[in-house]
Amino acid sequence: MSIAVSIAVACANVLGEGACWDAAGGRLWWVDVPLPSRLHRLDPASGAVHHHDMPEMITGIRATKDGNGLIVACHSGISRFDFSSGRLTHLLDPEPQKPYNRSNDAGTDARGRFWFGTMQNNIAPNGAGIDLVSAAGTLFRLDPDMKLTAAESGIWISNTICWSPDNRTMYFCDTASGVISAYDFDLDDGVITNKRPFAGFDRGVPDGSCVDADGCLWNARWDGGCVVRFTPDGKVDTVVELPVAKATSCAFGGPGLEDLYVTTARYGMSEGDLAAAPDSGHLFVCRPGAKGLVAPAFG
Repeated sequence: MSIAVSIAVACANVLGEGACWDAAGGRLWWVDVPLPSRLHRLDPASGAVHHHDMPEMITGIRATKDGNGLIVACHSGISRFDFSSGRLTHLLDPEPQKPYNRSNDAGTDARGRFWFGTMQNNIAPNGAGIDLVSAAGTLFRLDPDMKLTAAESGIWISNTICWSPDNRTMYFCDTASGVISAYDFDLDDGVITNKRPFAGFDRGVPDGSCVDADGCLWNARWDGGCVVRFTPDGKVDTVVELPVAKATSCAFGGPGLEDLYVTTARYGMSEGDLAAAPDSGHLFVCRPGAKGLVAPAFG
């Protein structure tokens, strides 16, 4: 079955990432990572798009429970974006001993904890690439009381932080491994155990993901030109073809959580690549026939 995909916003992001549906506000947020980094907002009801320039690279976002802002994973650690002032306020640096690291993907569990992964920064201030030379990343859990706990280490590129509908399984991937992992998840304590391979795919490598109401995981494929749906047992169920190569993250949104939004990138593409795929970096949307889950707010 072919699923029709359209452009939701022709934003031409260098590295679009971090798609997140704010259910309370009825809007989609996402980021463009390299400097000058930007926070984007789409109000589907009106079609209005808003942009906020950021003072540093931002990579992962979730709404806060007070309804007045976002918790933001940044180059320097964790910050808060305030809706009323439009300002980004630094909260903490999880790795002061690793100034060469930055944050990457993020998500919130059902108890309002903010999970985020770090990695060696691979993007220079001028947007040029920096070679990855070490698995310097860590997966962190930030509790609502701001207690920080390291849950996994030795990570090259942190991506895919999401949970099964029953909150018994957490998904995470080190993109460099090419495999999405599953963990047993203790909702009460916020502890992950029993790491095991969940799913792989032969197109591109895994980037950001979300889980639908049926417990299937939707994964954006960097250099794979698609979003793939894995069933709870890790089997490929659906492939949504995109007109661009670099899919980066995905999130269900809209009034019924039936619209799948997909961020994409044009990072590292040559003039020839862009001529062949001029829509690279745009925000896409489709109706794949599944329904999403509300992303819990932080706090």
